[in-house]
Amino acid sequence: MTSVVDQYFAEFGLSSKTVSERGLIAFQEAELLEVAEIGKDGREHLLTPVAAKNWHLMKQAATLDGESIFIVAAYRSILRQARIIRARLKAGQNIDEIIKVFAPPGFSEHHSGRAVDVSTPGILEQHISFESTTAFQWLRCNAERFDYRLSYPQGNASGYKYEPWHWLNGVT
Repeated sequence: MTSVVDQYFAEFGLSSKTVSERGLIAFQEAELLEVAEIGKDGREHLLTPVAAKNWHLMKQAATLDGESIFIVAAYRSILRQARIIRARLKAGQNIDEIIKVFAPPGFSEHHSGRAVDVSTPGILEQHISFESTTAFQWLRCNAERFDYRLSYPQGNASGYKYEPWHWLNGVT
């Protein structure tokens, strides 16, 4: 993985200093994945078996409590992460701003197959307005029971923008 990640760092003008200053953690790509949910658009959202099981249990509990949650994004390969960053650069965005929202390739929790971006009906996907929903409040109160935690709260040490929709299963 290191040589591939190093190539992307060189391509995007990133340095290991950026990673170390922000305390970013490298994530290996998950090798064993299963479909945790199929989106309305037919897209398969993949997670590791344990994360998928915990997602199903959490979603079921939310439903029993009258909340509707669904996956917007789950597993993402290092290659896909690089493509996202390339597209942002091509659109004229600055790399320093991009990596406040998107992890450098090799450093996204999505690579692990244990991260989900969550939404609820009526809310724009991956939008700050998710924090004002009862679904978000439910997750804040209950996600830990299913071994999920909010990855990027306000003022997080990693320097990522606040993402109320992004939850990670298991210990990093």
